[in-house]
Amino acid sequence: MNIRQFIKQHRKDWKQLEQDVSYLHKNRRKVTGKDISRFHHLYQKVTQHLSYSQTYYPKEEVTAYLNGLVSKSHNLLYRDQVSSFQQVRYFFSSKFIGLLLEQWKFIMIAMFLFLFGGLAAFLSVVDDPLHFYSIMPDGMAAGVDPERLGEGHDSIDSSFMSAQIMTNNMQVAILAFASGITFGLLTIFVLVYNGLIVGGLAAVYWHAGMSYEFWAYIVPHGMIELTAIFIAGGAGLLMGYKLFVPGSYSRGYQLKENAKRSVQLFLGTIPLFIIAGIIEGFITPSTLSLEVKYAVALITVIGLFLYVIWGKLLLEKRGSYES
Repeated sequence: MNIRQFIKQHRKDWKQLEQDVSYLHKNRRKVTGKDISRFHHLYQKVTQHLSYSQTYYPKEEVTAYLNGLVSKSHNLLYRDQVSSFQQVRYFFSSKFIGLLLEQWKFIMIAMFLFLFGGLAAFLSVVDDPLHFYSIMPDGMAAGVDPERLGEGHDSIDSSFMSAQIMTNNMQVAILAFASGITFGLLTIFVLVYNGLIVGGLAAVYWHAGMSYEFWAYIVPHGMIELTAIFIAGGAGLLMGYKLFVPGSYSRGYQLKENAKRSVQLFLGTIPLFIIAGIIEGFITPSTLSLEVKYAVALITVIGLFLYVIWGKLLLEKRGSYES
């Protein structure tokens, strides 16, 4: 579109944001969560307009105007701390859920890539147990012994183990989403490879007749942990897809815009990794019965489901999904 069409199409949003900046600056003590949500949504839209204008009209007055408007809005929203608690609540109750609902296809693709790797490894090792050693890293393969599953509870420092697990899982998630810059190819590898490891382990314990025990040690933390990894992987696939198929925009513009969404999706997984790490550090290696561990897994699934439903209802109440 030409610059006249661009200005005409979005002028109403810019004027509304100007009015909101003025209102919020003068009436801070009267600001509600609804005001913050509306303001943040409008701020995000105008930020996208600025990015587009910087790409296609870098020397025009409208770009300078939008830059000033976005700067004022940013200062009010983040530096002046209109309400940090409300910002966090908005992100996790609305923004993050909106992104999940918006990008669910990429998250599902990430899940299927992981499951593909898991199923391939499982079938391969079931057919020939020696294939396990060609799939697994040497150090990990050497430490797998079905007969020692669950041993050493008393010697485990749960706090230290929980911190290590959280760090490791977040590293995997960071790699999965940041690899979107490779057009998603490395993201695909990370997801399939991690699926191979889980599938290979599952087959080893299946051969030993200990599948029930094995999954009891995996699913309590695994349901949340894998959900977070699928979300992070979906964020990487989103970025990769937009770089591979930029449409009518430049790849630079698509990278700038979708990197923001990908980072937001990843940030939303951090509490999930913390919860999974706590479960894996304190509950998974505990002496609790296998049935209790399966019950914990079920509770985490129900919790995730209710969280998404709650967020979706809040979004519908506001009238539209945030983007």
